[in-house]
Amino acid sequence: MQHLNPIKVLIGTLLLIMSTVIFAQEKNYFVTSSDGVKISVQETGNPNGQPIIFIHGLLGSHLNWEKQVNHDQLQKYRLITFDMRGHGFSDHPSEKESYTNGRLWADDLEAVIQQSHVQNPVLVGWSLGAAVITNYLAQYTDKAIRGVMYVGGVIELNAEQIPAHPKVYTDMTADDLKTHLDGENAFLRLCFHQQPDIATFERLLSASALANFTMQRAVPTMSILLEKGLKYTKKPILLIYGQYDTLVNPSASLQRALSVNPKVKFEIFKNSGHAPFFEESELFNNHLQRFIQSSQIK
Repeated sequence: MQHLNPIKVLIGTLLLIMSTVIFAQEKNYFVTSSDGVKISVQETGNPNGQPIIFIHGLLGSHLNWEKQVNHDQLQKYRLITFDMRGHGFSDHPSEKESYTNGRLWADDLEAVIQQSHVQNPVLVGWSLGAAVITNYLAQYTDKAIRGVMYVGGVIELNAEQIPAHPKVYTDMTADDLKTHLDGENAFLRLCFHQQPDIATFERLLSASALANFTMQRAVPTMSILLEKGLKYTKKPILLIYGQYDTLVNPSASLQRALSVNPKVKFEIFKNSGHAPFFEESELFNNHLQRFIQSSQIK
C-alpha cells in the first residue's frame, strides 16, 4: 500500500485553502463615470477567471445577485457587480438629465469595464440593466465584450412591452412618504412569481428605499438606442424571461428584439416571474455557465 507523504499532503491542503480564500476575497471600490458620478463596484470569485459583469434593475442594488456571486460553481469566474447611478452606494445626482440620458448609464458600464481592467466580459443585465447594456452597445459597440445575457430585460419603455400598473407607478413617485414606500413595496412584490423569504425581501426593500427619488421619476423617459445597440451586435445574445413576468411583456419584448436582430436567442423559465436569476437560480446559473462555455462565443 502506497504511503502518502504527510508534508505533501499538508502543502496541498494549505494551497487548496489559500486558493479558496483568494477566490472568496471581496473587493469594494469606486470608478468614475464620464460626468464625474462615482460608481460603487464589488468583486468576488477568481480574479483570473472569465469576467462576468452583473447589472441590476430599477430600485435594485448589487445585492440582487447574491445567488450568483455566492454560488459555488460560479466561483471560477471573476464576478463583478455594481450599484447603478442613483442606487445603493453609488452617487445620486440630483439633476433629472443625469437619468434621462441613456448614454450616461452606458458610460457608467464603460467606466466599470475600463477601470476594472477586465478583458472580454460577459454582460448580464436584469430589467433596466438590459437597457443599460443596449445603450452601451450603441455607444461602444461589442468589440470589448464576449457576450450578453438579458434577464427580464427591458427592450423599450413603451406600453406594448411594459404592462400597466398605474397605481403602483403613481404611488412610487408620490410626495407622501407612506404612499411612496408602499408603492415600492408593491413594485418589489411584482418582481417575483416565487416570493423571497421575509429576511431577503426586507433587505431588498431596504435597498429600494435607498434609490434616488429624482431617478425614479426620470427613468420612464430614459433614452434607449435599441436599433443602434442590438442591430449591429455580432456577439452572442441570450434573452431569458420568466413565464409569469408581470413587469415586462416577454412576448412583445422578444418580438421587438428579434425584429432588430434575428440572431438573438431566448429561453422562457416556466416557474419564474420578472427575476428568473433569483427564482430559478440553479437553472439560471447553469444557463450562464453553458453560455460562457459555448463554442459560439469567441
